[in-house]
Amino acid sequence: MKLFGGSKPDHPLADPKEARRLLEALPGNDPVKALDELMHWVESVAAVEGFKPEARIQLLIMLDDAAQPFVRKLGKEYFTTGRPSRFQENRLWTALQGYWKQAGYAYARSVDQFVQNAKGIEAAKALLPLLVVRTLRSFAQQIKWMHMRYGPIDLASWGVFNSVYAFAEARQLAQSKVTVYPGSSGSSTPQLEFLKGVIFSASAPDGMLPLEVELGERLIAEFAPRFVLANAPAPGLVFWSDLAQAMSPARLSRAPQPSPGLRCFGVGAALEEVHDLAERVMVGGQVPPEINLGGTYEPHVALEVMRHLHLHWSPQAPERKTQRHAVKSRLSVAHGFAGVLGVLGDGDTLDFDNQNSESWIVENVSAGGFGAVVPQLKGDWLRVGALLALQPEGGTNWVLGLVRRVNKLAGQQARVGIETLSKMPMLLRFAVAGVASVTEQGVLMKSADAAEARIVLKPGVFTPGQNLEMAHGGRSHIYLPQAVAERGEDYEIARFRELIKES
Repeated sequence: MKLFGGSKPDHPLADPKEARRLLEALPGNDPVKALDELMHWVESVAAVEGFKPEARIQLLIMLDDAAQPFVRKLGKEYFTTGRPSRFQENRLWTALQGYWKQAGYAYARSVDQFVQNAKGIEAAKALLPLLVVRTLRSFAQQIKWMHMRYGPIDLASWGVFNSVYAFAEARQLAQSKVTVYPGSSGSSTPQLEFLKGVIFSASAPDGMLPLEVELGERLIAEFAPRFVLANAPAPGLVFWSDLAQAMSPARLSRAPQPSPGLRCFGVGAALEEVHDLAERVMVGGQVPPEINLGGTYEPHVALEVMRHLHLHWSPQAPERKTQRHAVKSRLSVAHGFAGVLGVLGDGDTLDFDNQNSESWIVENVSAGGFGAVVPQLKGDWLRVGALLALQPEGGTNWVLGLVRRVNKLAGQQARVGIETLSKMPMLLRFAVAGVASVTEQGVLMKSADAAEARIVLKPGVFTPGQNLEMAHGGRSHIYLPQAVAERGEDYEIARFRELIKES
């Protein structure tokens, strides 16, 4: 077309009528496919030559606008109460993380044209505040979805995120307010988007369940106007980053070296506000309706997330309850309710050809748990809340534990933090009182309180008002249900009061 004097690039979206037709033809009944098509259009618009800078940015914004209904629909589906299958979950995650990554880098290329003072870029100057805000949000979303799988976190994404915000400050745009998406309530600024992204990452999402990660991000967005940012350490600024580096934010354990890119930040008044909100939820039994979290959450889930945020936002870093000791030894691991029942049932050593068993390396140990390295991830089961049976090398008994922290690394490795639940778990069969001939397998964990016991059961077995019974050692044991203390994908840990009668 250029040979004949045309000024438009050789791209279907360069024609407004064709662009409208293509967007109207997106498969509305298949949001994954629609988002995939939009992702490829975003990639091509960012890369093809011939677009004037202003036209390119306007097209990227138009495509991003068109993507948002699909992003919201897939995000809602990802967190449905009835958890999607692993295949469907992977499909949703790939679509969402892939879109935000593509959108972020496409926007960043246009920001870079401003940095390079490319020809014709000043004509797009009015779009720059919105461009910067959407770039920062896209990268923050990409990083959030990396955390949904516990990493690995791409430091290159942090490098772009930090440098784009540094550019916003240099152009004195950090406080420029824009409406991020048509129809969205409220406005944002580059500084708000930066703070939301770094506070989210500094809030230890590696110790949260995916739904908790989502709710944590929503609460962070709600409290973001109270966050504080400065160029040097100050009371209450407990985190830091360097805009000149490809780094994730870190806690200020000691003063970092002064540099032009140094930024220190904290949550300000949000620390007290999240505490007050938690009290309101405890008293009222629900999240107040004026708190916009994009959905309805169970009070116990919201309270757990608020507790987690308050703990990690506090000036004092969370301390370990017990001292850890460095070790290096092998650890045999079985996972999932069925895997735990399997190894507790026969007491044999693990068959490492079994897909439900693995060998990990213990790095440190304490009275409360283990820190371990997973040399080779097998499948995608590893996540916060996974139930484990663990047998240290040379040991004969199995220890029951829960995964409390996951950091996936490059090369299919991961580091995990494991809480020890019981050093002497007992696999038993319980009779369900009042239901003839119905028995259920469970793992009994005795507590310090002799009258209380915790039992690991498959989901749905625990029923308020329905006792479990078991004969052991010439005595009848009756377990009166109290409450479910913890839930996972394939198990529940319930608290019971134990009554013992002589047979």
